[in-house]
Amino acid sequence: MSAQPSPTARALRTLEILQTRPGVTAEELGERLGVTERAARRYVEILREAGVPVDSLRGPHGGYRLGRGVRLPPIVFSQGEALALVMAVLDGRPAATDSDDTVGSALGKVIRALPEGIGRQAAALRENIAATPDQYASRPDPATTSVLVAAVAEHRRVRLTYRSPRTRRPDGDTDWESDVDPWAVVVRYGRWYLLCHSHRADAVRTYRIDRISAVEPTDQQFIPPENLDPVRALAENLGSGWPMATEVVFDAPMAEVAPWIRPTMGRLEPWGDGCRVVGTTNNPAMYAQEWLAAVPFAFRVVGGPELRAAVAAVAARFTAALD
Repeated sequence: MSAQPSPTARALRTLEILQTRPGVTAEELGERLGVTERAARRYVEILREAGVPVDSLRGPHGGYRLGRGVRLPPIVFSQGEALALVMAVLDGRPAATDSDDTVGSALGKVIRALPEGIGRQAAALRENIAATPDQYASRPDPATTSVLVAAVAEHRRVRLTYRSPRTRRPDGDTDWESDVDPWAVVVRYGRWYLLCHSHRADAVRTYRIDRISAVEPTDQQFIPPENLDPVRALAENLGSGWPMATEVVFDAPMAEVAPWIRPTMGRLEPWGDGCRVVGTTNNPAMYAQEWLAAVPFAFRVVGGPELRAAVAAVAARFTAALD
């Protein structure tokens, strides 16, 4: 027979639940703890007696919530959790092997705070990893990201300076400024994006945060769209708004093609006996040689002279390789 959790363990578990599920009711708390509703209320009282402010609200949206000024207990990692955390950080940011890196410095503090046995394994994992960066991932500036996240939360318009690597103005410069209403910061496929309404383009836009060189909050507020789904909106807009139109038809079912289509390629939709991708691009060469070339299905480029020329160039290069 397994031992029952102690009152202290259940009280700490209660605190953990309140942290992750604000508004939880006594009934829900009891179900999660495996105790009666009355017992769940008692564990809440134990927390209050220990100085943890727990507020209780009545009504349909009531329940228990942690009050302001909560001092959290020390975090205790199991061996598996500690190593998984180190692996996730190093996998997402290879530069974290360097103590001079911001995330690397924070990771070092976490490793030093671990129990000796677990910390030794985590440190060895960090030292022995091969720090090979992901060529497709992006590492935005934390300060820039912080300002944008705050502006999203405060519904505050910002003025940003953006550096486009390929779209040049007549004077040859690639930087431009725009006032935007920041709706959300979204991470997708290792890249950080700002989903916003651009007043420069008077349209919805998605900008790579690692290409934002400056951001300045303004005094103007904005009202975000109702029922906004940031992830869905990002996927719909990644492949739109660029100067060159694209349309590619695939001779395969949509369900089979979908896993191979990047959101930046455009909108995938049924078409005849197969499907097609309709979108825009500012880099037809990358679209042809990196994205289309990786799709293992027959296709036809029926829209976009620039993309047709880029596909023809890739085909000619491969044909020459066989001569």
